Amino acid sequence: MEENIVVARPPQEVFDFLSKFENLAAYDRFVTASGQVGDGPVGLGTRGWGSNSYMGMRSDWTVEYTEFDPPRRLVSRSLEGKRDLTVAFNLEPADGGTRLSERIEVRSGLGFLDKLPDPLVSRILGWSLRGNLKNLARWLAEHPQT
Repeated sequence: MEENIVVARPPQEVFDFLSKFENLAAYDRFVTASGQVGDGPVGLGTRGWGSNSYMGMRSDWTVEYTEFDPPRRLVSRSLEGKRDLTVAFNLEPADGGTRLSERIEVRSGLGFLDKLPDPLVSRILGWSLRGNLKNLARWLAEHPQT
């Protein structure tokens, strides 16, 4: 599943915001809490933790940055939690801002969604992904980081 949006902020600013685990709840409607595991600068191998809530179900997770290429690419892979997934962000300059694409690969752990037909699951995940990217673009436009 992949979605794209143009964010009216420069790539480095978007990358810096995305790479801070504590910012997830600002744009992801299902994240209730998140943060970095340990101290130190964010980079390759940095781990983050979080909690999601969806339809009354809560899940906790831990992820790790497996690619960290500022301000172009950021990839995380789940280490612990109910879902086995990879999330990749690609950023490039576009239209005076940043073209941001987010790709999610889910290998397992969708709960009741695992029982639904693939086209329906794709629509549900696409809706969520598009909403989160719109939230991110809106949040960064209203709260410049520089």
